[in-house]
Amino acid sequence: MKVLMLNGSPHEFGSTYTALSIIGEELKLHGVESEIFHVGTQPMSGCIGCYNCKKTGSKKCVIDDKVNEYLLKAKDADGYVFGSPSYFAAASGQVTSFLNRAFMAGRSLMSYKPAFSVVCQRRAGAGEVFDQLNRYIGINNMIQVPSKYWNMMNGRTPEEVLNDTEGVDIMKNLAKNMAWMLKVLDNAKENNIKVPQ
Repeated sequence: MKVLMLNGSPHEFGSTYTALSIIGEELKLHGVESEIFHVGTQPMSGCIGCYNCKKTGSKKCVIDDKVNEYLLKAKDADGYVFGSPSYFAAASGQVTSFLNRAFMAGRSLMSYKPAFSVVCQRRAGAGEVFDQLNRYIGINNMIQVPSKYWNMMNGRTPEEVLNDTEGVDIMKNLAKNMAWMLKVLDNAKENNIKVPQ
């Protein structure tokens, strides 16, 4: 079992990466592999509405960049985490454009698989980002992995994030719930319980 985690921050090893790393370490303790995929710092085009991905059935975006790299990895993933910092109480521009295109071209790759979002904030704005990221999960027949509190961490730097002890505990709780959900779904497959058509 493998979870693909999207780092939607331009800072490859910043606060969002730190939150995802905590999740990855906990997943490993429960026998689940993970990989962090960084959106990068290059300009990211939004979806241009050409529908080429739908017309061809390619599960590939006509704009050939990191979105297509991600979709190749998404084919083999069993679960997903979408991470972003809070920028002006919204997800980063890169991750918004990235997810718009990834879900347009590759939504069937992620349907009926578990997912959750994670937000890092310096001081405020995480609730709005959490809502924004969860909309991708909610409109794509994905299974929302629950937590015991909001999926957010406080801190501008990795060091500050690690000092958010409640946030660290929430990330570990999310990872445990993801591992459990993956095992439940694996059990369903073994018992020939199919997804709704």
